[in-house]
Formats: sequence, structure tokens, C-alpha cells
Amino acid sequence: MRGGLDIAIAGAGIAGLAAAIMLTRAGHRVMVYERFEQSRPIGSGLMIQPVGLAALERLGLRAEIEARGARISGIEGYTARGTTVFDIGYGELDPSFYAVAVHRAALQGVLWRGFAACGANFVAARPVAAITTSPDGRAQMVFDDGACGPPADLVIDASGARSMLRGAVTVQQPRVFRYGAVWATVPDPGVAPAKLAPRYIGARVMLGVLPLGVVDPGGPNLAALFWSLKGADYTNWRANFASWWNEAATLWPALSPCLEALGGPDDFNMAHYHHITVAQPHKGPVVLIGDSAHSTSPQLGQGANHGLLDAVVLADAIAAAPDVPAALKLYARARRRQVQFYQRASALMTPLFQSDSRVFPALRDLTFHRMKIVPYLKREMVRTLAGLKTGLFTLATPERIARL
Repeated sequence: MRGGLDIAIAGAGIAGLAAAIMLTRAGHRVMVYERFEQSRPIGSGLMIQPVGLAALERLGLRAEIEARGARISGIEGYTARGTTVFDIGYGELDPSFYAVAVHRAALQGVLWRGFAACGANFVAARPVAAITTSPDGRAQMVFDDGACGPPADLVIDASGARSMLRGAVTVQQPRVFRYGAVWATVPDPGVAPAKLAPRYIGARVMLGVLPLGVVDPGGPNLAALFWSLKGADYTNWRANFASWWNEAATLWPALSPCLEALGGPDDFNMAHYHHITVAQPHKGPVVLIGDSAHSTSPQLGQGANHGLLDAVVLADAIAAAPDVPAALKLYARARRRQVQFYQRASALMTPLFQSDSRVFPALRDLTFHRMKIVPYLKREMVRTLAGLKTGLFTLATPERIARL
């Protein structure tokens, strides 16, 4: 389709802003509705994998993200006893591969500047409560005050894992994981340069640090500090913060200076994880992208990457198809295999790293590091981490995945 569609997007997060940039550049009339007064990131840090970097390249934003983020060469994970769980690097697959860890505020800021430059329209403090059909048969957003937005040829739900609009497409409901995590942004302690570095006690305890680079050029180097925690235990954790501090410092003594800089539990944000994989992420002129369509635990670090990929591939599908229904079918077909693989893999991995099980972490500690002995399994581990898998036995390059 040539440019000229009226497109409404709910949510000015990673997927929503990326889609708005791509579609506005293609000549469509785009309106983004955000429930907050201004677009704002939630959380501390995330990993942009090679596939996500390829999507950012298409958005013209990769260089700016790399200038702010920290280049990550791999993962080093150990148990409290010093047993290696992970020790894998992107360079083992391809010397040119790496990830970029970035503070969410830095990524949001770069996307926001790209969005502001593209010319799309933005309406703040306008929560969307539902989607209905307009008198002319097009889609129409219904706001929480009962007012309706202008009719649109296409409505994109990019409002996240807790989407209130998903019901316009599916009756599926997300499952909430018992475990989430508390996150804090701290000065980079330098204990794990260029690495995602977790420490484990079974699957009940996980303490980790991830270098994030800077939020703004010239700013201090930051890191994300995270601790695995059941959602039901959050209030108790806050009340016993001093005990937690001692436990964390004992698990990883090198982090003590970083822990000493914390003022208390208010320095952390609690993240809850939801799992849903919408089998068909579109219905009529409505399509789900990002966490609205597929969210899970962050064990494989693909959430933001898949939001970026959804945005660029959806724009490709709209450009290639003769009409909106054909475009949405093309988009869903193009994204289905990779999304399903990572959704299933993340769900299977979660009990190994966040659960009350004794068996799963014992199996993890016994097998994961030893898998590197087999060259094929070693390559598969890195391919999965890099986001290259499109199925159990299939894969593609980052550039191929980031295009229709």
C-alpha cells in the first residue's frame, strides 16, 4: 500500500514509538495516544540483542543507542559455590556480534527524538479504554471518559503486557509469574565489564548486575542491579531491607560499595512478569504488537527486541500488501515462528532460574556449562541469546529477521 492510511497507536513505549516512526516515514497519518502526561520508561535496563540492533539500524537510531549504551560481549553466571552456570559470548558465534545494554530512559529518549522528528501526532494523558467500530466501518478508539477518537484505517495496540485493549483481538488472558524482580539503577561498580553477570542460589535467589552506559552523553556510567523476588514477598522485602542487604553483600562481596550507596527499598522498582502469546495478533483493523501480543519473563532478554522487530516488520507488511487485512496476515505470518520459539523457550527456562524448585536448578547447574563441550549445542546457546532462532532447528541473520 502506498502512504495515506489513518493509523492510531495506543502506547508510546518502545514498540509504539518505533512503529510510529516507520509508518510516518512511509507517508501514513499517524496519531499516538499515551495514557501518561508524557512518554516515560518503566524499569532500569535492558539488552538490545543483534536482532534488535538490526531493527534500530532500520530506524536510523542504532549509532545513537550505541553511543549511550554499554557493549555486552556475553553472560557470566555463577552459583554461590562458584560453579559456572553460564560463560558464553557472542564472539563465539561471530566476531562481529555483540549486544548493547542500555538504560530504558536512554532508549526511550532516543526513540522519542526520532518520533518527534518524523512528524507523527501525539496526544498525552489520553488513556484508551476500548476499541469500537465507527459508523463508516473503520476502527475507533474509546477513551476512558467515553469520548471517541477519529476513525482510523488501522489501530495498533502497543500498550504493553497489561493491555486493556487486547480483548478487541483475543479472549486469551496473561498468566502472571510468581517471581519477578526488583531493579535499581546504580553507578557502575565495574565488577563485570561488558558482561551480564548473575549469581544464583538454586532458583530462589538471583542477584545480578548489568552495565548500562549513560543516559545522556557525558553522564556517569550506570548499571542495573537486580534481585529475583516473588511478587507476594515484596512488602516483606521492603520491611526487612537491612537483612536483604546483608544477604546480597554475602552472596557477592564485590558489590558491597554499590550496595552501600543505596538509600533503601525506594531506590528499587518492582517488575512483575506476565506470559501471553496471542495466536493471531490481529482482528479486523486492529493489531497487537510488542508485549500486548507476546510477553514473558526476561530470561532470554528478548522483550524490547521483539517490540522493535514487530514495528519494522509491520511497516514492511503494510508497504507490501494491497490492503490492511492482507498486511496484517502478512505481518502475523512473518513474525509467528520467531515469536513462538522465544515465548516457549522463555517459559521453559523460567523455572530453572526463578522458582521454588530444587530439581530444576540442580539440573541447570549440572548441564548448562557442560553443554559448551558439544560445538553444536554451544552455537545454539549463542544463537538463542542473540535472537537468531526462528524455530528449534532454524535460524536467520539479524538483518533478515528485521525485514519482512
